[in-house]
Amino acid sequence: MSVYKVIEVIGTSTTSWEDAAANAVKQAGQTVRDLRVAEVVKQDLHLEDGTLTYRTKLSLSFKYET
Repeated sequence: MSVYKVIEVIGTSTTSWEDAAANAVKQAGQTVRDLRVAEVVKQDLHLEDGTLTYRTKLSLSFKYET
């Protein structure tokens, strides 16, 4: 039997929502082991001084170790 924890992270990119999601997973993977599923929860744009920043909120699940 397995138990999983779910956390929310937000990735950013000046290129695309896909890059923002990939950045979030890559960064989270440096400190959280055994990532299993990434689910896109929300996508939005941050506008500042004419610059767009793509933001993707993800729910990430990982397996608890016994």
